[in-house]
Amino acid sequence: APPFGAMVFEPHPRAYFAPDAALFRLTPLPYKLHLFEAFGLDLAVVLDFDAALAGLSARAFAEEVLVAGLGVRHVVVGADFFFGKGRDGDPEVLCALGAALGFAVTVVDPVRDETGEVFSSSRVRALLERGDVRAAAHVLGHWWRVIGQVTGGAGRGHGLGFPTVNVPMQPGQALAHGIYAARVHALGAVHPAAAYLGTRPTFDDGPPVLEAFLLDFAGDLYGAEIAVEFIDFIRGDQAFENEEALRAEMAEDCRRIEAILAEVARDDPMLAYPLGRALAREAGA
Repeated sequence: APPFGAMVFEPHPRAYFAPDAALFRLTPLPYKLHLFEAFGLDLAVVLDFDAALAGLSARAFAEEVLVAGLGVRHVVVGADFFFGKGRDGDPEVLCALGAALGFAVTVVDPVRDETGEVFSSSRVRALLERGDVRAAAHVLGHWWRVIGQVTGGAGRGHGLGFPTVNVPMQPGQALAHGIYAARVHALGAVHPAAAYLGTRPTFDDGPPVLEAFLLDFAGDLYGAEIAVEFIDFIRGDQAFENEEALRAEMAEDCRRIEAILAEVARDDPMLAYPLGRALAREAGA
């Protein structure tokens, strides 16, 4: 059988045409390639989205990239797929080009949930922007995560009795600020965690930071690449009168988070989805 793969554009076309506008990338390229592997794809084609590619007409793209470059036999696209200079190509154009150039085309209609809502990246972004990580996971088929290298922080967590690891957020990642039940994938293990995204209004009210307190780990992760997997929203970011009040609230947050994560461990709803099962197997769950 011929190899089965996926094609992606990098940078994202929106980032190419509007480089100064922050783009909420749900799945950065390294993790996207990882998900392709988890799904069992044979290959991934990453096309440089540059001036030359952006200048190709729909027909030239089909002739030069799909046929001459890749020798495709069958192409699968979504119903909202556009390509070519000025977005002059759509699924109907692609089907006509396939008939003329010798490859088949399958157009996938929008997929909806039981309420009739379409599964789309725009919907996921909107859900994450209001903190509804459970609903976002229902659309994605896996828990949404942030991946990054642990960096040094202000050290306030140690003083409060909740030492945290700090992970940079990518530009444009617009997750709602607050406290989340989370799982942290680090050094081959998965740890229950309390994750905080916010401006630390009790202290400096500075740039947003992502911090995670691992409930069952006391080692050093500085410099390690970790993934913070968001499971449930606990509460919004808020300022407290003093550190004692903040410490008491954090202790209560952790109690709630432990109960939520214990429930998820017993009956993870993402295991109903193929990708959720694949990632769970990978994590050793």
